[in-house]
Amino acid sequence: MKLDELELNIDYFEFDKKFYQTLDATPLNSSYLISYSKSACDLINLDYRECESEAFVKFVNGEKVLKGSIPYSMAYAGHQFGYFVPQLGDGRAINLGSVNNWHLQTKGSGLTRYSRQGDGRAVLRSSIREFIISEHMYALGIPTTRALALLGSEHKVYRDYFKAEKGAIVLRLSPSWVRIGTFEFFSRGKEAQKNLMQLTDYVIKQSFSHLINENERYEKFFFELVDKTAKLMAQWMAYGFMHGVMNTDNMSVAGLTIDYGPFAFMDFFEKHCICNHTDSEGRYSFNNQPHIAKWNLEILAYSLGKICNFSKLMAYLKNFISIHQNEYLKIMNKRVGLDSSLSGDSNLDLIVELLDALEMSRSDYNFFFWQLTNLKSHEDFSSILDYCVYKEPMAKWLEKYKKICEKQNLDIVKMQITMKEVNPKYIIKNYMLQEAIQKAEDGDFTLVNDLLDIAQNPFGEHKKFERYSKPTPNKFVNLQLSCSS
Repeated sequence: MKLDELELNIDYFEFDKKFYQTLDATPLNSSYLISYSKSACDLINLDYRECESEAFVKFVNGEKVLKGSIPYSMAYAGHQFGYFVPQLGDGRAINLGSVNNWHLQTKGSGLTRYSRQGDGRAVLRSSIREFIISEHMYALGIPTTRALALLGSEHKVYRDYFKAEKGAIVLRLSPSWVRIGTFEFFSRGKEAQKNLMQLTDYVIKQSFSHLINENERYEKFFFELVDKTAKLMAQWMAYGFMHGVMNTDNMSVAGLTIDYGPFAFMDFFEKHCICNHTDSEGRYSFNNQPHIAKWNLEILAYSLGKICNFSKLMAYLKNFISIHQNEYLKIMNKRVGLDSSLSGDSNLDLIVELLDALEMSRSDYNFFFWQLTNLKSHEDFSSILDYCVYKEPMAKWLEKYKKICEKQNLDIVKMQITMKEVNPKYIIKNYMLQEAIQKAEDGDFTLVNDLLDIAQNPFGEHKKFERYSKPTPNKFVNLQLSCSS
């Protein structure tokens, strides 16, 4: 489909005007296309060649408005690092409308009513990170928002240490941009009950349409979101992913990963790893993520309690950790090639002990699973042990693993088939992104596009970038990033 043939649908204006602001984007100076995702184009049936046109750049930059589009930004509230902030919103994002139920949004498009002390801009480095990781998460099978295009510019933006950086825009897509913080915002004021019912009906229509005619649909929406979020956290944890800023305004009510800031995939495994240097108390550390997700859902329950049975919501929320743990164990069984139908205490103990062994041996997390997937036999573990800083803890675990495989009579070839479905050769690490960022800041975007290809095909071969399949170099291991990353 041609760009000018796309017709956007706006469904947010059914709400009171206090919940959004209509506005035009403020275009970047001298903008240009850096990259685009063909996979994301398919979501809205957009012809790939259109992305290379001047009209497409103007569209993403806010200079061209498509048929049916009335750009707007959304208001929401949120608990940030545990403290309630009553007025937040899309401070640098503008919603353009939806196509095929995918809501288009540009991030970095200028000031809005909700920018507070911000400038409404996004810098090149953070935009490259979000663009690539959005598509990588999708390729790994982790529910996420998507990224269709990345624009660069000569526009000067100031961030850390008042250093001028180049502004950029990411065109991103999601089935929904509603957050737990949106419910917090709608739950305040004289007409809170009416507004919450309207918002919940909207979210159900948008993301849980099978519940539209159900009795107790508000409760059932919450129950399903609990399930989705618990399973999402299991996927994050199984792949060693850290979000970094799990505020309620960064938590999707569609059960998706949204708002990529100081994220990281684990290098050396550390249960209490903190990837965000702003998080001085470790609230959003790796191990805390499921518990914070549950806490955020409890905040949502307090808002929904104004329109449905709060006690039922809280009773169901008690299932969160068990749902999460069951899903986590299922994924981890596959990652080590064990049969989930034979899963019992021995498998559970083995997974728990694996995490300890990974931490004590100072092993690169996802590289370990790739090595395990490619073992020639269970008699020689040297290919794994050679990459351990401390070999003894891992050697002990591998011997126990071997005995369980023998006890369950598992065939190594069949195990490898299972493991290859879930253990990618490539995981996009922060040091790789930083290499691409440094080149991009000098005007070379080849590595951005190469990384996009790797990100979208993590189970494939990329001979030119074989080094990226190896453990993270020690000097880059588990570095912390800022919220502006």
